[in-house]
Amino acid sequence: MLHLDAEQVAARLERGPLIDALARAFRSEYQAPARQHYAVGDSQHAQNTLLIMPAWQPGGCIGVKLVTVFPSNAALGQTAVQATYALFDAKTGMPVAVLDGTELTRRRTAAASALAARYLAHPEASRLLMVGTGALAQHVIESHAAVRTIKSVRVWGRRLERAAAVAQKFAAGPYDVEAVADLEAAVRWADIISCATLAETPLVHGAWLRPGQHLDLIGSFTPKMREADDAALTRASIYVDTRVGALADSGELVHGLATGVITAANIRGELSELARGSQRGRRSDKEITLFKSVGSAIEDLAAAELALR
Repeated sequence: MLHLDAEQVAARLERGPLIDALARAFRSEYQAPARQHYAVGDSQHAQNTLLIMPAWQPGGCIGVKLVTVFPSNAALGQTAVQATYALFDAKTGMPVAVLDGTELTRRRTAAASALAARYLAHPEASRLLMVGTGALAQHVIESHAAVRTIKSVRVWGRRLERAAAVAQKFAAGPYDVEAVADLEAAVRWADIISCATLAETPLVHGAWLRPGQHLDLIGSFTPKMREADDAALTRASIYVDTRVGALADSGELVHGLATGVITAANIRGELSELARGSQRGRRSDKEITLFKSVGSAIEDLAAAELALR
């Protein structure tokens, strides 16, 4: 059985090929049951979560990802999200490979957002705002740059020094990256705004958005988490990775539906429809688009299969 550590997974999952692999996967027939959430820990650690995410393709592979999300890890100098991925042969059930699921998750998550941006971001988008300074930040920046000609990047975080640390990783190019303290000004400046945080109260406000922007929301994966407010939902054309997952787990959408700000009919499309061409993406230069992802096991399986090849 093959074992791939983080370095080996990274080497096998280059940005462009991974984005293309996800596009093929969303055009194909995969089975991906709803993921399971389990609260882990006592009342002091109530936010700790275990996720189980299975998917399979008849005649191909079966994959299961085990994920832990421990938000307080940041105080310990550790990343909040950790994962392991197991791959089996769908014909025999025999184990095929075990992969570092943390590196796989970071790369496929960023690739899914970039795939959505391929359909939704303005074709001439060149200015990217990265909201969040965690382990995903570098992956998101590099993945968006694979689908749009990004020339300038600004990074915002609750701690400016951490935003500066992300920017420093790009000191040698190929685009200008700087840390910023003023979130509102950065949102107004950007063509693409990508958020990857564990925020429970909105960071991006719809009043700050301008025509032609694309808002990419990655971080919130439970109903209690929100990265953008209701005004952002009402101003934007909304797309999701999967309706089943996003309508159940996205804090922005759950809140918007509960308050009546939006209805399920406001979800214009999901990634499979965009990839297959059955749903149009951006429809005008002035349209504000919003992509909300909560993560799909289809993405994990497609990434694992690519790494195996």
